[in-house]
Amino acid sequence: MGGRLTTHVLDTVHGCPAAGMLIDLWRLEPTETQDMQRVHLKTVRTNADGRVDESLLADEELTAGVYELVFAVGAYFNAQPVTTTLPPFLDGVPVRFGIADPTAHYHIPLLISPWAYSTYRGT
Repeated sequence: MGGRLTTHVLDTVHGCPAAGMLIDLWRLEPTETQDMQRVHLKTVRTNADGRVDESLLADEELTAGVYELVFAVGAYFNAQPVTTTLPPFLDGVPVRFGIADPTAHYHIPLLISPWAYSTYRGT
């Protein structure tokens, strides 16, 4: 069985999953000038459980390399019953990570508030 990439977003202000959040998935490709070129792979939206219905990448789609998830935290909290600022303190929250073993499961949880976030490699 091949590897897979999944995510889960939790709203720590309301103590619930962050339903309906948009997430962009990018792959970072090295260029001749040693810069990284971002290649957009997909945009997804979290379900009622704060998860994406299917793996972001799975099997042969998941290859070794550098990836980035950008979570639309500002837009999410703008639609919630919570006081925020304009512009939001946190807007698009990027999480850049490396895939070393494409046969493994990489799970990227994000815990969010309008003022802070935390992530780790989950299971």
